[in-house]
Amino acid sequence: MRSRTVTRLHPALRDDIGDLVTRRPVPGPGIEHLDPFLFLNHHGPQVYPPGNSGLPFGPHPHRGFETVTFILEGELAHLDSGGHESVIHAGGVQWMTAGRGLVHAELSPQSFKRSGGPLEILQLWVNLPARLKMTEPAYVGLEAEDMPLVELPGGGTLQLVSDSWDGAEDPVRPLADIRLMLVRLSPGGAADIPVAAGRTVFLYVVRGSAEVGGTAVPEHSLARLGGDGEGVSIASTGGATILFGHGMPFAEPIVAHGPFVMNSREEIRQAVLDYQAGRFGAL
Repeated sequence: MRSRTVTRLHPALRDDIGDLVTRRPVPGPGIEHLDPFLFLNHHGPQVYPPGNSGLPFGPHPHRGFETVTFILEGELAHLDSGGHESVIHAGGVQWMTAGRGLVHAELSPQSFKRSGGPLEILQLWVNLPARLKMTEPAYVGLEAEDMPLVELPGGGTLQLVSDSWDGAEDPVRPLADIRLMLVRLSPGGAADIPVAAGRTVFLYVVRGSAEVGGTAVPEHSLARLGGDGEGVSIASTGGATILFGHGMPFAEPIVAHGPFVMNSREEIRQAVLDYQAGRFGAL
């Protein structure tokens, strides 16, 4: 397989939220988004002491996109105005479709605030096309055992979230054609991941370092890839954890205002009015 090549690296910028260690590779200098992928926050890794205040993400609204949250360490409680509620533990994923709008909170459970412990979380925002922006909100909470774990012959594993691999089926069927997985390469490991022509690749090195199509990609960096090749070849000398995804770009206007992502300023204005009028519901 001929691998796509790296055209630019985007190191994540440090932007802590209170005492929460936070890095953000997109948006950032030279990259507003990677259509259809909008935003990534990498929280941690860090260790919270006993008696901590937990995560600061109290009730807030969203409209027009989806959030996919990977809990690498620790645990995360989810509550939203659509009536969905869960606590997901290390290795799990929360996939929320905001659609036409809801209010949700992402907080640390009482057990974590009481006892403390390690925490590391990735939250990726994935756009919805115009035809789906006002879809009904939805939520899926997955523990680690709910997702297929595929052993790589080159050394490592793939945790499938919304993709299939060699007969293993994905647990989430997104509204749009978005494929997501977590790649963990052992020291000296390698993987060849097929990606069809025309699709945007999202590749962020969470831990360790990797070589992508022969180019070194350091820890906490997003790699922008060209459209050449039939897939992506990844290798790592010392081992790496990589958030990997791909999807067809929507090629539509993207207008973002805080927690709302729509296609026009008028749609953003309407989202604000609807939220203020209580049409997103409440917790």
